[in-house]
Amino acid sequence: MLKAVIFDVDGTLVDTVDNHARAWQETFEHFGIPTTYEDVRSQIGKGADQLMPVFVPKEELERRGEEIDAFRSALYKRTYLHEARGFHRTRALVQRILADGKRVALASSAKGDELAVYKRAADIDDLVDTETASEDADQSKPHPDIFQAALDKLGIRPEEAVVVGDTPWDAEAAVKAGIPMVGVLSGGFAEADLRAAGCREVWDDPEDLLAHYGESLLGKR
Repeated sequence: MLKAVIFDVDGTLVDTVDNHARAWQETFEHFGIPTTYEDVRSQIGKGADQLMPVFVPKEELERRGEEIDAFRSALYKRTYLHEARGFHRTRALVQRILADGKRVALASSAKGDELAVYKRAADIDDLVDTETASEDADQSKPHPDIFQAALDKLGIRPEEAVVVGDTPWDAEAAVKAGIPMVGVLSGGFAEADLRAAGCREVWDDPEDLLAHYGESLLGKR
């Protein structure tokens, strides 16, 4: 029996992917690291520990990695964090899940203070059963740590949960954790890429998933 739905947050429940990409690109430009917006955006969904090695040479990463990450974090919080907006009918989707007798957890690469802003933006801060943030994982997605931490907090087995996320990195992490994955296109990643990474089904956004709740993995018992 399905007991819980575990949501990714950025790009899944709140519209933030483009701003994360802008913050990273501005950060890399500040440190003289050549990138393109498109290349950076394709990596959003990973935490800093997995994203930076894609663009930062190893020696510089060892020498300045913490400084780069701190600069990016401060820039994002100062310039972009409060632009976060919840996707349409996100609250209604979470309410539907709860009414169905299932629990709801969040599993995000965001830091805890960012996650608090996102819950308010999505109007779900009074609905979430439990949550895990970057502080709860040794390695971020596509490693399974964050989803395994959510399972531990929920006290359930992988087959008793479903993950909802918007990136191939969510899907890879869910597969490694043994949890079925539902994809949404609201983060801007291609359906083919989500399915190739392990998504069992793909919907447009939270509103579309709610409209097809009964036929989705979320509606199964």
